[in-house]
Amino acid sequence: MTTGSDLLALSPVMPVVVIDDADDAVPTARALLAGGIGVIELTLRTPAALAAIERVATEVPDIVIGAGTVTSPGQAKQAADAGAKFLVTPGCTDAVVDACFESGLPFLPGASTVSEAMKLAERGLTALKFFPAEASGGVAYLKSIAGPLPSLKFCPTGGITVASAPTYLALPNVGCIGGSWLTSSIATGDFATIEKLAAEAARL
Repeated sequence: MTTGSDLLALSPVMPVVVIDDADDAVPTARALLAGGIGVIELTLRTPAALAAIERVATEVPDIVIGAGTVTSPGQAKQAADAGAKFLVTPGCTDAVVDACFESGLPFLPGASTVSEAMKLAERGLTALKFFPAEASGGVAYLKSIAGPLPSLKFCPTGGITVASAPTYLALPNVGCIGGSWLTSSIATGDFATIEKLAAEAARL
């Protein structure tokens, strides 16, 4: 895996995961993998995130572990040092994009406007995160920009459900979607449900 485009091809659904307790990271990753999902975007939204990434990278090497919600240059380096194999950002400031390039890791920079998408394309980035998807126009928006921006592909994330996922995945400029519904049962330790939802998502 060397490019953002490769990331879009890993799975129809990229699980967007928030870990509050690093002890939950490995069983979550194993449940996703058992269900047929070979990638996980673990968000840097909690103090446990970096430790969780390190544990998954070490103990579940068969899953591609990435760091999401990268919002500062320092986080890009910290995630790479922790063992992340890719990065995902919610937006596209120059400093954060520069740091992602410097990390040497493939990454999906976030964009929610045509101007942001064009700016990223000028830097050679053609695989982008569309965030927040539903709040930014969803399927209708992505349809409308496919014509003027035919070289770009997106991973829409934010507000997407198992019910709306197929509509997104049917769009020619969508490579995969980001979904948080797969791992909503982490807090209760129900990893069997995570495996079941992962199996359903893998078939989308």
